[in-house]
Amino acid sequence: MKNSIIQVQNISKSYIISHEGEKAKYTSLRDVVAEKAKKIFHFAKSTNSVANYKAKREEFFALNDVNFNIEAGDRIGIIGRNGAGKSTLLKILSRITEPTSGQIKIRGRVASLLEVGTGFHPELTGRENIFLNGAILGMSRSEIKNKFDEIVAFAEVEKFLDTPVKRYSSGMYVRLAFAVAANLEPEILIVDEVLAVGDAQFQKKCLGKMEDVSKNEGRTVIFVSHQMDAIESLTQKCIYLKDGTLFKMGNTNEIVETYLSNSNFKEDINTYKDRSGNKKAKVVKIELLKNGKKINGVKQGESFEIVLGIESGEQLSFDISFVVENQRQVALFCTQLTDLSTTIIKNNYFEVKIKMEKPNLRQGDYQVSIALFKPDKSEFYDVVLHFPIITIEGIDSNANFPIDERWGNLYFPLQWEVL
Repeated sequence: MKNSIIQVQNISKSYIISHEGEKAKYTSLRDVVAEKAKKIFHFAKSTNSVANYKAKREEFFALNDVNFNIEAGDRIGIIGRNGAGKSTLLKILSRITEPTSGQIKIRGRVASLLEVGTGFHPELTGRENIFLNGAILGMSRSEIKNKFDEIVAFAEVEKFLDTPVKRYSSGMYVRLAFAVAANLEPEILIVDEVLAVGDAQFQKKCLGKMEDVSKNEGRTVIFVSHQMDAIESLTQKCIYLKDGTLFKMGNTNEIVETYLSNSNFKEDINTYKDRSGNKKAKVVKIELLKNGKKINGVKQGESFEIVLGIESGEQLSFDISFVVENQRQVALFCTQLTDLSTTIIKNNYFEVKIKMEKPNLRQGDYQVSIALFKPDKSEFYDVVLHFPIITIEGIDSNANFPIDERWGNLYFPLQWEVL
C-alpha cells in the first residue's frame, strides 16, 4: 500500500521451551555423585535417550502468522491479555528481535520506549545519553542541540543532567527516555506500558505529547496499555492480540468493547500468572457467595460476600489489601484488614471473608487486585493483579438505583436541594 508506513506480513515468532524437572535449591556433593552414577548406569539401558531429550523441548509461538498495515499519522493501540504477544510484536517492530518467519517493512525512523533500562547506557550521564540516542536515530549534533532544551524541560531532570543514569530513579529514567523518544522527531513512536512507572501527572503529560505529535505533526504512534481509557482517548485504531494471533483490528471503541466482552471470568487463581511476591503465602481460593451459595454475578444493589482462601508454609503476620477495579483496570476503592485496626498471625490454611453490603457498583464487569504482606510492608507474600471476579447485571428490586445509563461505575444516592 502506498501510504503504509509499516507493513507486517505473515509474522511469526517462536521460541524453544525446555521442560525440565525442578531443581532443588540446595544439592549436596553426595546427591551430585549419586545422580552422576545413575546417569552412567542407566545410559546403557536407554536406547532412546536422544528422543527423550527432544521430547522435553517444545516450540512455543509468541506470535503466529500476524498481518496488518499501519498508515502514516495513525494512532494505533495494541491490547490483549498477558502473554498475548504484545511485547514480542513491539520488539520486532523496534528491530530489537527478528521474526522467525514473515517480513516487516518500515518506512521511517523508529523511537521506542519499551522497558526501563532499554536504550540508555547506564554509565553515561543524562546529557550524554540524549546525544547518543539522537545519533542512533541518525540526527546530527546540531539537530540534537536544537532539541536539547525542549527535551530537558519536558523531562524535568535539569539538576541531574550530568549524573550517570544508573543513579536515576525509575521515574526519572522514564521521564528522560520518553522526552528523548518523543522530541527527537522520529516518524514512528512506539510506547509500551513503561509509562506506568511514572506519576499520574507525567503520564497525562506523555499522553498529551503523543496526541500532539500524531495529530499536529503527522507522526505515527503505536501505544500498548492495559488502561483501556488511555487507549480510547489516544488512539483511533486498535489491534487486539489473542494467544499470539491477530484476533481483530479496527476502530478503537469497537475493538475495546470486543476485548472487554471477551473477558474470561473462569480464571483459576492457582494457575493465574499476573502475580508476584516471595510466595511465603498465597491466595489459593477466591469465591463469591450469596446467602451461603456460590455465585458468579449479582444484581445491582445486591449484597454478597467474597471469601479468600490463604495458605502459608510458616507462621506469618498479615495485612491484606483488596482493591476493586473496573474492566479498564481503574481502581474504584480499596479496603485493608488494618482498617479494623488489627492484623493476624496465621499458619497453614485460613480464610478471610469480606462482606459487600448493598455495594454502590453499577452494572458491569469487575476485577480485583489482592496483596498479602507483612504489616510493616517489608515483605510482600503474594500480589495478585486484575483478577476477573464478578458481573453485576440487572437491578435489585429492593435497591434504590436508577435504571438509566450514566457515567461512572459507582452510584451514590445524594440529596439534591434547589435553593
